[in-house]
Amino acid sequence: MSIPEVNLRPITDADRPFLRTLYGTTRAAEMALLPWPQAAIDAFLDQQFQAQHDHYQEQFAGADFFVIEAAGELIGRAYLHWADDHVQFIDMALLPAWCGRGIGSRLLGQWLARADADGLSAGLHVTPHNPALQLYQRCGFEVVGETGLSLKMRRAALTPAIRA
Repeated sequence: MSIPEVNLRPITDADRPFLRTLYGTTRAAEMALLPWPQAAIDAFLDQQFQAQHDHYQEQFAGADFFVIEAAGELIGRAYLHWADDHVQFIDMALLPAWCGRGIGSRLLGQWLARADADGLSAGLHVTPHNPALQLYQRCGFEVVGETGLSLKMRRAALTPAIRA
C-alpha cells in the first residue's frame, strides 16, 4: 500500500471545530470507560481541548501549528517547535481512519532528516501505551524521564551540522 500524499498548512480559526473533533478521537478510549452522559463527555472534552490548545499556544510561541490534509480533507494535526539546538515534537494526531498508513512515519522521518542536517537533537513526550512509542524507538528516541502520565524522549542529532 502506498503512503497517501499529504499537505501541511498553518492552522486557522476556521480549523478549530475539526481540531476539537480530532482531539476527541485521541481521548475516545478513555472516555468510553466513563459512566458519564454524552453531554458531560462533550463538555469535558471541550474544556480539555481549549486548555491544551491555549497551553500549546502560550508555551510554544513561535512554533509551527499545522493541520494535515489528504485527499482534499483534514485528517490530522502536527505541532513542532524548531529552536536553535533542538526540535520539539509537541503533538501529532491523525483521525483514526488515517492511522496505520505510514503518514506519521513519513512526516517524522522528514522532520528528523531536517533536524539531522541542521545538527539538532529532537524531543517529545508520549504516553507509555501509545502505539507511536515503537515508532519513536525505531527512530532512535530514548526515554530520558517521566513526567506524570508521559515519557520524555530524546534523540541526538545523527549528523551534526558544521557551523562557521
